[in-house]
Amino acid sequence: MGESIINEQALAYIDALFGYAMTLTRDRAAAEDLVQETYVRAARAADKLADGSKLKSWLFVVMRNAWLNQVRHQNKGPRFIGLEDEEFDSSNCVGEQNTNPQIIYLRKLEQDEVRFAIESLPVNHREVVVLRDIEGFSYQEIATVLGCPAGTVMSRLARAREKLRQLLDSRQPKTRAKVV
Repeated sequence: MGESIINEQALAYIDALFGYAMTLTRDRAAAEDLVQETYVRAARAADKLADGSKLKSWLFVVMRNAWLNQVRHQNKGPRFIGLEDEEFDSSNCVGEQNTNPQIIYLRKLEQDEVRFAIESLPVNHREVVVLRDIEGFSYQEIATVLGCPAGTVMSRLARAREKLRQLLDSRQPKTRAKVV
């Protein structure tokens, strides 16, 4: 794939890359820098992307490798952040938009609970949840991004989802009390 094709097609993934960068860095400026570094590295390595390869997964691999290099350089542990508000837009969750203020408020509470639960997951679990459930990557694509077997991805995701269920179930009585 040529550099010009990378530049044209890769821009379609800028929002997804920025969301992943925020997940990795927990800092808007650092995330912006990481996205920029990802595009620079991708443009330099465009000839290494085989025809027929999935550009989106490749860009995520490039980003994760750039971030890991930064972490190693800074000699600090990885830091993560929860999801951006727009990724949990309640109008995307339900076919109809409801203008009832109480319903909107309750949905916001639920979104906050989900966001908090995801943020409280261990790093390995949080990352697979974001890549699978937010970005929609296949198990094999996630395995490529993380550099581990697909079976490891599946087990981490299963554990992460179970932990999310436990966290959200423990909060559920509070929400139900507010609804009733």
